[in-house]
Amino acid sequence: MSTAAAPSFTDALATGPLVLDGGLSNQLESAGHDLSDALWSARLLAEAPAAVVAAHRTYYEAGAQVAITASYQATFEGFAARGIGAAEAAELLRRSVELAREAARQATAAGAAGPLYVAASAGPYGAMLADGSEYRGRYGLSVAELERFHRPRLEVLAAAGPDVLALETVPDADEARALLRAVRGLGVPAWLSFSAAGEHTRAGQPLEDAFALASDVPEVVAVGVNCCTPEDADQAVALAARASGKPVVVYPNSGENWDAQARAWCGTPAFSADRVASWTAAGARLVGGCCRVGPDAVAALARQLAG
Repeated sequence: MSTAAAPSFTDALATGPLVLDGGLSNQLESAGHDLSDALWSARLLAEAPAAVVAAHRTYYEAGAQVAITASYQATFEGFAARGIGAAEAAELLRRSVELAREAARQATAAGAAGPLYVAASAGPYGAMLADGSEYRGRYGLSVAELERFHRPRLEVLAAAGPDVLALETVPDADEARALLRAVRGLGVPAWLSFSAAGEHTRAGQPLEDAFALASDVPEVVAVGVNCCTPEDADQAVALAARASGKPVVVYPNSGENWDAQARAWCGTPAFSADRVASWTAAGARLVGGCCRVGPDAVAALARQLAG
């Protein structure tokens, strides 16, 4: 007896909200891994791949339908600074997709409801710098220079066969323009999500204008925000839907603040599954969490959407 093929990511997106995972870094840290290195979770692609699989699997088994790969901070330039050549760097980028696929296989075998999808993460240029500029933008590079930075790794990630590319935590409309150029012709759908502060990008441009950049880019299947506060996400969802005319992706952080001097999180978490109803009503079709949002919160979110 034949088994029907799972719907494509784009088809699944069209039929209803999909649950994204939570923060990969906090899940890895909770398992005892030190991510203070400039490569962040990308270092574990080489040093502890089984740990990456286990972290993805935990989210799938909590109810996530989409896992975002450990390639956010994985770039040819960043790896080169650690003495890793281009060929090995490309292999690590491909591995990020393979590890998420393996986690999906294991989770499915263990009874997780599918289909399960893989989103290949591509963080902003500032993530490679590892100096906090991913939350400021304005790097002093032209759109063309940023496109030349992003295109090679996007080509490698796309060739690895993810279901979607996650162009995420983008702080600057100019970098969004570069990414939208770089993603053309790759044959893989993408979502574009900004890091926002109120109704502006982190670089200070109107968020509505930034969302509108993707409105006529066929490769982009969703537009929205991530790694912002839940309150900022509340404002952004309807704005993204209106400005882009596309489904919305939203996965804020916990709402806590990072104290760089103390090297510790402070404040009170504000992420709550109770927010999901208003997000989906406003056009959100991809919903999850970012930094400090763990499997329990994702499980609650999944239950809320299912209910």
